[in-house]
Amino acid sequence: MSLSRSPSPRGGGGWASPGLTAPYDNMNGKSSPRKTYGDVQENGSSATSSDNVTWATAKARSEEVNEYPSFSTRNNGFFSRHARKISTSLPTFSMGGRRDFSDKEKLGRGRWPPINGSRIVRFLTVAGRIAWRFRLRLGIVLGLFLAYLLFYVTPLHRVYRKAAWLGGGSKYVVILAANQGGGVMEWKGPREWAIERDSVRNKKKYAKKWGYDLEIVDMSTKKRYAHEWRESWEKVDTIRNCMRKYPKAEWFWWLDLNTFIMEPSYSLQSHIFNDLTGNTYRDINVYNPLNISHPFKSPHLDAVARSPTGNSRKDSIHLVIPQDCGGFNLGSFFVHRSIWTDRLLDIWWDPVGYEQKHMEWEHKEQDAMEHLYINQPWIRPHTAFIPQRKINSFPMGACSENGEDARIHYSERDRDFVVNMAGCEWGRDCWGEMYNYRELSNKLNRTPWEKFKDGLSDGFKAAKIKFAKKKEEDEDVKS
Repeated sequence: MSLSRSPSPRGGGGWASPGLTAPYDNMNGKSSPRKTYGDVQENGSSATSSDNVTWATAKARSEEVNEYPSFSTRNNGFFSRHARKISTSLPTFSMGGRRDFSDKEKLGRGRWPPINGSRIVRFLTVAGRIAWRFRLRLGIVLGLFLAYLLFYVTPLHRVYRKAAWLGGGSKYVVILAANQGGGVMEWKGPREWAIERDSVRNKKKYAKKWGYDLEIVDMSTKKRYAHEWRESWEKVDTIRNCMRKYPKAEWFWWLDLNTFIMEPSYSLQSHIFNDLTGNTYRDINVYNPLNISHPFKSPHLDAVARSPTGNSRKDSIHLVIPQDCGGFNLGSFFVHRSIWTDRLLDIWWDPVGYEQKHMEWEHKEQDAMEHLYINQPWIRPHTAFIPQRKINSFPMGACSENGEDARIHYSERDRDFVVNMAGCEWGRDCWGEMYNYRELSNKLNRTPWEKFKDGLSDGFKAAKIKFAKKKEEDEDVKS
């Protein structure tokens, strides 16, 4: 090693400090610096050519021990450097058998539990392997199940069904007339209270399911009409009050107390209003039990008033009513919020017409509506009729003079929406009919689990009856 600034203090070159003397100053480049390390002597000391450990020698040895190559193209890829780590983290799917080797890693980190444990451990191990293998599918199934719980079991589904921009339930109001405090004409007994309780519970459950508003009207509190009590005329004034109470609602569904919703799985939207023109008819001649002359022939009327179907537009329908064997039936009907409806309710509730005609109108507000339809041309273009079994089926006891009528009477096979025990107070058992239809509705709307349980119960009962009959036959033979 040659120095340009100061000579070496030692003769022959080199420095007194061992770390400043290079052992390969006179090497020809063919020998390695590692050869300057001396062999280990017998006494344990090491010897070099100069008996000194040089700085360059120590550096070369450090590089050899730490294995820091100056340049290498091997084992630089991601998978090459992490192959062992990735392989040990993967699960093994050996289902048993002989094992003549032992794992190098004793703690078992990154591996499944041993397969040769108890039955429970083996079952859990196999289940865990299967779950891990199908984790994506299981995640999708679990997500769907949680979504079902969130939107159909929890009350959250009522929120989105009620929202106007989602389910649209806030657009509909169900009005139920209930005489909860006792009527003016007669006192209510236990059977009447039972009918009211079942009817109210039925409407509450349906409205809650679909997010509709329910207005239960206590007819006994209308004392301001006591001087001219209009029994059953209250529905006209009640509808008008509900329109003020629910300003955002669009359709109002009136239901009598003796009605029962047989199919709570039907929403008003899917059952009627999504296809209102297809579910209704404007021309009363399609079914005309009153033989009303339609349409008007007066030449002074416009083309819409003289048309059998009005303008045939959906948005012009503001009153939807069914017809039974005797004419209009207002036990279940719909009214739409509009200026036309306000005008109709004012005229319908007109006390002058009531004073003049109430002795002639046996069915009160129902006959009044028929009178207006027959004599007022402006009412017909905005009135639509709906098949009775769509919202107001009758039991066999009602309108039964001509036997069963497929247009009127309830059909279990067709799963009619609503049944109305109209006129049951005149010679029929209202409570018996309400009870029978309630039980039938519960049977038709059972869940799969309830059907399974009922099937098992019916099977045991049938087997028990069969065994009892066989036992009686054996006793008769012996005797």
